Order: sequence, then C-alpha cells, then structure tokens
Amino acid sequence: MSAFIAIRIDEDEAGYRAAYLEMDESELMDGDVDVAVTHSAVNYKDGLAVTGKAPVVRRFPMIPGVDFAGVVTRSSHPNFAPGDLVIAGGCGLGEQHYGGFAQRARVSGDWLIPLPEGLTPAQAMAIGSAGYTAMLCVMALEGRGLEPSRGPVVVTGAAGGVGSVAVALLAALGWRVVASTGRPEEEAYLKTLGAAEIVDRAELSIPGKPLQKQRFAGGVDTVGSVTLANVLAQTSIDGVVAACGNAQGMELPTTVAPFILRGVSLIGVESVRPNLPLRRRGWERLARDLDKGILARMTQTAPFAQALDHARSIVAGKIRGRLVIEIGDSRSVG
Repeated sequence: MSAFIAIRIDEDEAGYRAAYLEMDESELMDGDVDVAVTHSAVNYKDGLAVTGKAPVVRRFPMIPGVDFAGVVTRSSHPNFAPGDLVIAGGCGLGEQHYGGFAQRARVSGDWLIPLPEGLTPAQAMAIGSAGYTAMLCVMALEGRGLEPSRGPVVVTGAAGGVGSVAVALLAALGWRVVASTGRPEEEAYLKTLGAAEIVDRAELSIPGKPLQKQRFAGGVDTVGSVTLANVLAQTSIDGVVAACGNAQGMELPTTVAPFILRGVSLIGVESVRPNLPLRRRGWERLARDLDKGILARMTQTAPFAQALDHARSIVAGKIRGRLVIEIGDSRSVG
C-alpha cells in the first residue's frame, strides 16, 4: 500500500493547522527502515505541536507523534528485517522528522529498538516516551545512591503521563510516594498506582522560602518553575531531585541554599536523544519493573480518528495517565 492516512501540520499564508489527509509513501522523509505503524500515543508535546501553543515543530509540513510501535516492512539497516516488531520515541520525531500519527513511518534504524520481550506494541505505547522519561528519572535517583529507606519521594504532576508511570515505578520499587496534583478527583486513581499520600499542587506552586522543612528524600518533577523551587527547598540533606518537565514554566526561581547547605542534587533528565544503550536499559527495566495490571489502569485507548481531538485535550489538562492511539490500517478517519 503506497497511500496512507496521516495527521499533518502545515503553516503557510493560510495559517497554522493540523488535519487528517492522505499521503503517499514517496512523501516520507529519508530513512533506512520502513514501519507499518500499529500504535502511537498522545503526549503533552504532541498537544503542543498540534495546537501550535509552543514552537515544538521545527519544520513544515510535519507529521506529529513522538512515539510509535509497529512492524518493519522494509529495511536496509543491519539490525532490522521485515516482520520485526519495533518501537521508536524521541529522536526528533514529530518535531524535525515525520512522527507516529500516521499509518506509515520511515526512520533511521539507529532510532529504533526491538520491542522488549514481555510487552505488546499497545503496552509499549502505553509506556511511550512519558514512561521512558519516568524510568530515566528513577534511574537518576538510583544512580545517586538514593534508597527507599531514606524517606518519601514526591512526584509532581502526578496524574499526567510521566507522573503516573513515575508513581507506579517508585511504589513498586518500595518507595513511599507523595503524589502532587491539582486534580483532587484523581486521588483514588493515584492511590491505585501506589501513591501513599496526595498533596494539592497549591502547596508547592506558591513562592516559598529558599529553605523549608525537610519533607522528601528526593523527587521527580514534571512541572518546573516555583513548584520545582519548593521541592528543592523541601528536600532533605543529600537528597536528589530529577527534573524532566516545565508544565508550570521554564523559569526556576530558586537559590543556591538547597545545594550548598543541604547537599541537594538536581539532575536534568531528557529522553529525546538516540542514546541506544540507555534506551535499551530503560526499556528493559520498564518491561521488568512496571506492573502490567497497573499500566492498564493508567491507560486509555482511542482510535486514530480521535487522535487529533485528544491531542488538543491533553494541553487543556483533560487527560490523565496514558492515552494509546490504535493506528492500524483503518482508513475511517476524517
């Protein structure tokens, strides 16, 4: 099949717009592996790309979708052959290179990893870049020697994609998890993921003192700005905070006090670069450490026909956990 359906973002004299349309495989960008996409996922970055609310897209036209899973249909890459199940995420997908909101993808084989044993393509996309980022945050805390015996850890933006997986992973590894969210109606949901305590995000989103009461041994922050500053100010001596998001803002209004008076470490986590050894380690940990039943609780599934609407909804904070898009070969979109 040379024709396929995709969501494409265009920007020209007619404005900025995202719409379903039919494309031809000859229009795909360069790459040594072709994939029939079976599943993708809606991430916050996809919502920003579709709505244009942040300059995520670096070239036009662009197919959004920072994640996809599927079956190799053509390959000149030594590591992959037709029939292989693969996953992709980050690496500029949906930003500089056509991404996963399409029935076909053509990418560099250096951006792909084999589907880990024990995961289906749908489960892999339920994890997606958000779950992979959460795993990198957990590995960052572990890498600095943090252990559950040190005390509780906080997860901000806990009802979102990264936050949900981080809560589930940390709880499964024996941590007492404090989940921060601005959606009190999600308390029961977060506790099913393993959160021991829920705090209103307002407690952390208002400017506070440079040093505050020591509450947390560490944390995973998806929010940034004042929230991250308060998390740092409330982190215990020799604690570790992994930062991976900016839902509240890019600025960080803090001081050096947590770092020089308590020895707190702030570790930045990014999940876009094609670091294949790290990707394999992260995905192997996810396949092993993330309970599949809990993963199912945080996951919703929608057909490709609804992907555009859901991408707009995630920016408005209307989606919790993870949303998997079933791409398949269905042409009933419009």
